[in-house]
Amino acid sequence: MKNIFRILTTTAIVAFVVACDNATSNQASTAETLTDYSALVPAEAPMQDGKYVCQRPAQEERLFTSEAIEAEIEKVCSMLTNERLAWMFSNCFPNTLDTTVHYREKDGKDDTFVYTGDIHAMWLRDSGAQVWPYVQYAKQDPKLQAMLAGVINRQFLSINIDPYANAFNDGPTGGEWQSDYTKMKLELHERKYEIDSLCYPIRLAYYYWLVTGDTSIFGDEWLQAIANVLKTFKEQQRKDGVGPYKFRRKTDRQFDTLSNDGLGAPVNPVGLIVSSFRPSDDATVLQFLIPSNFFAVSVLRKAADVLTKVNKNEELAKECLDLADEVETALKEYATYDHPKYGEIYAFEVDGFGNQYMMDDANVPSLLAMKYLNPEVIDNKIYENTRRFVWSEDNPYFFRGKAGEGIGGPHIGYDMAWPMSIMMKAFTSDNEEEIKWCIELLMKTDAGTGFMHESFNVDDASHFTRKWFAWQNTLFGELIVKQIADGRLEMLNSIDLK
Repeated sequence: MKNIFRILTTTAIVAFVVACDNATSNQASTAETLTDYSALVPAEAPMQDGKYVCQRPAQEERLFTSEAIEAEIEKVCSMLTNERLAWMFSNCFPNTLDTTVHYREKDGKDDTFVYTGDIHAMWLRDSGAQVWPYVQYAKQDPKLQAMLAGVINRQFLSINIDPYANAFNDGPTGGEWQSDYTKMKLELHERKYEIDSLCYPIRLAYYYWLVTGDTSIFGDEWLQAIANVLKTFKEQQRKDGVGPYKFRRKTDRQFDTLSNDGLGAPVNPVGLIVSSFRPSDDATVLQFLIPSNFFAVSVLRKAADVLTKVNKNEELAKECLDLADEVETALKEYATYDHPKYGEIYAFEVDGFGNQYMMDDANVPSLLAMKYLNPEVIDNKIYENTRRFVWSEDNPYFFRGKAGEGIGGPHIGYDMAWPMSIMMKAFTSDNEEEIKWCIELLMKTDAGTGFMHESFNVDDASHFTRKWFAWQNTLFGELIVKQIADGRLEMLNSIDLK
């Protein structure tokens, strides 16, 4: 009989209504319940002679320049009538290229090492997300296409160095976490095992292939990487014991290490995949992280498509599909919870014993971001219910204050909302009023810098973390580009913030 204990925060508060898939049916309720921040004025931004001062590095200091991206920036800015929004877009969208991309050729192959920003290491997750919005322009710019191929090549190489690592150095340089109690190598910046670290490279490579038709990235390194991904995922289903991975760190921070001698909390091997850490690099509480398991289902099927059509490797493709089907079946049985207020929703983490952890974290993959990241593998109705739950104070890591609101997480802590969550709220909405509300809130919480940040205090947006975080910057640019592509230029130009 299943253990019916559930970890659930039940703070009594009126639910915050969010528009989901059906924009028409949700239009009125969304308009009535969006928090009114109209009195908030954006922080003063640097201006000269009545114009906003560009915050990009000087041209000669930019690490990588793409003609296609520069043309897109010029085009978008010419279409936007709100000067502040245009200024923020022009600062944010190229930030990954300007400041984090290190492209070169290595052994005759494209090779690109991508910093996260102020941390000079390459996260598989962050790097895949940072360059994602540029892929759509790759056919227009051979130089950009080569750089993107280099990112993918570097990611596959990194997986083959160690599929349990989340972040890598640019060579065997060592670093501050070499003392962690795990199998560290000099090439590793950090060795926190996270499902999504193995998913983002596949997602990026698949999209790159669809856009460019370039199959050169799917050689021996790719085949070895997929074999390592499958091996790791199966080990972390823990059907044949706990597997080879352990992690402990000397730290005073609970979420930077794993309990039980580095193995984390026990799980029941029901077919789901353990993720010892979340996309925030925080340890999971219950180790079957639901958003990341859905992500795995999605990318395993994408990998199978490539293996079938490009590599003609039916055996490896079947192995991917079989694992995807097994995880999906387990998700249908263990991933949902019948919430007394919201109905059937997705849990954030489960353990296969019947225990479920009800919350959401801002980092992607998250429950909120599933419609953005892998909409084809989720149930729309359950997602809509979940979306209402996570954007409410029934989610213990949702914070609302006089300066803004959003989802955060234990990585930064109380009252610190992540702009990434506001962007995901916009990406997963079809309601123009809600999307506009999100963009305006992002504009009001940049602290006058013209950039996105890791997090901001919901009562004082001038208190923020990480002034240089390229993923969030590029994601903001992606959001604006998407609105124009979706026919919402008029909505963008109705924003009157200065």
